[in-house]
Amino acid sequence: MTAPTGAIRIANCSGFYGDRLSALREQLEGGDVDVITGDYLAELTMLILGMDTLRDADLGYARTFLRQLEDTLGLALDRGVKIVSNAGGLNPAGLATKVRELAERLGLDAKVAHVEGDDLRPANLFEGALTANAYLGAFGIASALTRGADVVVTGRVTDASVVVAPAIAHHGWTPTDFDQLAGAVVAGHVIECGTQATGGNFSGFRQLFRSGAPMDRPLGFPIAEVAADGSSVITKHEGTGGAVTVDTVTAQLLYEIQSTRYLNPDVTTRLETIRLREVAKDRVEISGVTGTAPPEKLKVAVNRLGGYRNTMEFILTGLDIDAKAEWIRSQLDGQFKASEVTWTQTAARLGDADTEEGASVLLRCVGKDPSPDPLGKPFTGPAVELALGSYPGFTMTGPPGKPSPYGVYTPEYVDRGLVEHTVVHHDGTREVIADPTDFIESVAPDELDPDLGRRPSPYPAPPDSITRRMPLGTFVHARSGDKGGDANLGLWVVNDGSPKYDARVTWLAKLLSPRKVRELVPEAKDLDVDVYVLPNLGAVNILIRGLLGQGVAETDRFDPQAKGLGEWVRSRIVHVQEDLI
Repeated sequence: MTAPTGAIRIANCSGFYGDRLSALREQLEGGDVDVITGDYLAELTMLILGMDTLRDADLGYARTFLRQLEDTLGLALDRGVKIVSNAGGLNPAGLATKVRELAERLGLDAKVAHVEGDDLRPANLFEGALTANAYLGAFGIASALTRGADVVVTGRVTDASVVVAPAIAHHGWTPTDFDQLAGAVVAGHVIECGTQATGGNFSGFRQLFRSGAPMDRPLGFPIAEVAADGSSVITKHEGTGGAVTVDTVTAQLLYEIQSTRYLNPDVTTRLETIRLREVAKDRVEISGVTGTAPPEKLKVAVNRLGGYRNTMEFILTGLDIDAKAEWIRSQLDGQFKASEVTWTQTAARLGDADTEEGASVLLRCVGKDPSPDPLGKPFTGPAVELALGSYPGFTMTGPPGKPSPYGVYTPEYVDRGLVEHTVVHHDGTREVIADPTDFIESVAPDELDPDLGRRPSPYPAPPDSITRRMPLGTFVHARSGDKGGDANLGLWVVNDGSPKYDARVTWLAKLLSPRKVRELVPEAKDLDVDVYVLPNLGAVNILIRGLLGQGVAETDRFDPQAKGLGEWVRSRIVHVQEDLI
């Protein structure tokens, strides 16, 4: 099925730095597209790129992007397909130069532009920052495309901006076209993480297998067909793996958002207005999205070096697990010189295990210190020396390693006037992009949701009924992830055509109060929890503040990015009304 008349067909080929290298070629060869975008950046990625620049100031970009282009740039030029990527990271100018050198070496005439101005390190606004990057919007990329660029590389624009920008250039939207921009932001958010929109990391993967979706091959990367009114259809190339369904799209919509307002530099998107509809196999329409003025300040991702850490994992097997753990801890706790030491232990399995692994648990010890010295031999040596003098069956998952640096992520906000959003066009001319708020009245973030998500559920309490104790995931899907030190958890009722769907949505919205979330996630018992109801999606979005400490690079949590949080919560036992089963 072809795209609606006038729609621009925008494909994704990367959801993170390290994604499938062949995806760019797959998107070019799989069918007609107008633009291929790639998202390579995350909070942790910026830290990694910052560490790269400490070793070599000419680095700081996603080098795998060049490997993808080497294989595909000629084909993209032949087909007239534009390429937009945020792979520039901390050094978009350096990456643009490398792309030009690559094109020249391949004998190709490629017009390459780049977007910069997000890097705020030269302004010294944040003491001790290894990286400090403002999230830029889409109008700089759009200008580069309008001026004829074949390839546009950027620094830290928002993930959705690489999709919003081609739609702006194609449809001629202006900064006051809030609904159109908001619709494109939603489309960009859905496809930004690659195959997460086509069945990857999807709690309903079993239903995809049962439906006959091709899950025996690599999942296809998504495509957004964005129309002039901002509505879109999410799809993928025919014959590729996975599926595009209302549930797979919902999964990505609820990924790493916060309140019902999704703040982008160009527009504030009202997530509660989104409507989804399956219009054909592997084609899901997104419509009804509305937007308002963008926030008055720009978000800045700041990474600092937090110190050093080292980890040891002990295997405890068989009987007397807790006593074994207590013994080795008592032997080691007084030996460490590190300023911070944390112990965690996986739960013992009950019963007569038929494998040694099934009878074992892990005891994990993490040490942190501002200096690497206490985390080398002074940390690992005492443990190694106990190999023949501690609990029976003493063994470790691997030899002790060397200490490594870790980073601390902090979200900050700056006045827009401190950021000079700049495009360096393919002909070398520079253009400073006017801020969208020059044309409109912006909205302060605290005006967007004064109740901070703690408003009462719009649904009445259910009448008394017989209930059963069942896993929450019996008919509820989940997707979770990290937003700095906060964990995002999206839960929604399975879209399976059940006549009980509406009643299940009501039940879910009523069940998941902040108190219930703390009960399901005991680690959150002393944390702030915000709960937002999204009725159009049959969903509840939850923000657990501080669950991940100071971000993925710093936290000692077993699941540092909260990727498995949703699956754990789905496995938790709740009381379900019998008439909903």
